Amino acid sequence: MQIRPAVLSDMPRLMELFARARRFMVATGNASQWIDGYPSEELMRREIDAGHCHVCTTAAGHVVGTFCYIEGDDPNYARIEAGEWPDTSPYATIHRLATSGEEKGVADACMRWCMERNINLRADTHRDNYIMQHILAKYGFVYCGIIYVANGTPRLAYQRMAAQNPVTQ
Repeated sequence: MQIRPAVLSDMPRLMELFARARRFMVATGNASQWIDGYPSEELMRREIDAGHCHVCTTAAGHVVGTFCYIEGDDPNYARIEAGEWPDTSPYATIHRLATSGEEKGVADACMRWCMERNINLRADTHRDNYIMQHILAKYGFVYCGIIYVANGTPRLAYQRMAAQNPVTQ
């Protein structure tokens, strides 16, 4: 599996991946995380323009997953409740991971790609997104507390520091 920056011509496929992810979340008991068409095409255009959005492709170039990797402070992470960040040094954040379900290993490729670029990673997910919570735990992320995203809803916040959290197989 290869990872490359997303380009605007990937937009129809990105929207398919997010629609599939929303259906999957509903089917697995997480009906309220990505609501009202989130993430929108407008948001994803901004993420592509900023160089944050990446796609996972097969050897043949077929897009089977996407995620955003963002270096620098995330304003949603400035305040954390019921816990604390164990490391406040510079970090990168992983957002909007979605797969087509056509290939195994998309989350693994995403996580390993991100870990190669920064040892201090953060992510957040909805309380009902047990699958993402499992993925984060598998890759050594530890639960840190509650943050609130831009629309005011809470998310479980996680951080990974490579020296303390080796990847399990």
